[in-house]
Amino acid sequence: MRIIHTADLHLGQVIYQNYDRSDEHRHFFRQLEEWCVSEQPDALLVSGDVFDIQQPSATVKKAFTESFVGLHRRCPDMAIVIVAGNHDSASRIQADSAVWRWAGTRLVGLPPAIERLEGPDGWQDEYIVRLEKGWVVAFPYMTGDRRRQLQAVLDRVAALNTEGKPVVMMGHQAVAGMDPKGHGFEVGSIKTQEVDALGAGYDYLALGHIHKPQTIGHQEDGQLMEVTYPAGVIRYAGSALHVSCDEQYPHTVSVVDIPEHGGDVHIRQLRIDEWRHFYTLPLSGSSFTSEEEALQAVKDFSASHARGYFSLRVDYRTSLSSTFNQRIYDLLAPYGDEVRYNPKIVWTGRTGSTEAETPRPVFEVAELQQMTDPMEFIGKTLGQYPELDWEELKSAFHEVKAEVRRMEEEEQQAARMKAAKRKTPVQEEQPS
Repeated sequence: MRIIHTADLHLGQVIYQNYDRSDEHRHFFRQLEEWCVSEQPDALLVSGDVFDIQQPSATVKKAFTESFVGLHRRCPDMAIVIVAGNHDSASRIQADSAVWRWAGTRLVGLPPAIERLEGPDGWQDEYIVRLEKGWVVAFPYMTGDRRRQLQAVLDRVAALNTEGKPVVMMGHQAVAGMDPKGHGFEVGSIKTQEVDALGAGYDYLALGHIHKPQTIGHQEDGQLMEVTYPAGVIRYAGSALHVSCDEQYPHTVSVVDIPEHGGDVHIRQLRIDEWRHFYTLPLSGSSFTSEEEALQAVKDFSASHARGYFSLRVDYRTSLSSTFNQRIYDLLAPYGDEVRYNPKIVWTGRTGSTEAETPRPVFEVAELQQMTDPMEFIGKTLGQYPELDWEELKSAFHEVKAEVRRMEEEEQQAARMKAAKRKTPVQEEQPS
């Protein structure tokens, strides 16, 4: 069986508060479509975070539909399996699942409820995709330990897999041993699942959530474009696009060949050509020591590259005027958003003892009372925290909201199931 594994598309992302990335996603899908045509996989797996926010706009949903319908038209015999990630709305993904089957696509949004283990068998089939050459077990993002549910589905596949065909499982989780480089958090600051909590019986586990392409237990092989491992491989395909300037590594999709259940797993990485690359100026790795030096470098970079993202590395002793960012945006205006600025400055050489205190903002009581979103308050006080990564903070806050929303959806689903069990059939009234 051959699969193409990708993840973390983040369709609809608006980066650095200003820049729409729809043209970058179109460029990615053009490559993905050609790879699917040339590689002829049995399945394309998308392991979560299809959208960047839970309620994407109609324009973003339209782009999603056109992209995957286009893939189905070019490769009608290829199955497409998509699971929800922590950035997606589980219920919205699930709600569209029935109609998408007409386009050869399985959408899995809601995870199995805990009560499923107490009910009759057969529920596992909702998470199993049976292909001519193998099996796909598809799980969305899940909170808490669900090893019993995972294993129950894998055990059902084992019982059905009498011909020894390959078994691929997919999910959207942070697994112990992963390298989160580029995410802006350190190992230990994100909740992870132990490998043994993910069940046993799969040949390849196709994960999403971590943006750096990597195979768990084989971090040293991350840059190798072709490798082979024994069955039981756990791999992150990485995100489709660089999501920040901190992701200074190649992004790829994985082509995975598995001849038989329990056999070797062969992985090839296909390098994604990013429509806009990410840079940190100065390109030499040094730091700017004056405002004019930085502005001249922005001019030179814009003229020579004409497209891309950049951030600035500045020595902390450098004095920047209050109009510094506006002067940069003015320099970029002729490029029509093709050259894009990350206003988070990378300060170097900071000791913490010689910095002048930033004046604190003053708020009227009525203004504070009208702030219903905590991110609004934080945005107005960013000057107090020069090292705060605004994009990272927004992402973390969004993840918390997404997890709370998901827990609420799971509780509502459990409540509906309990109510259905208690409900007795209503006797029809007989005509008098």
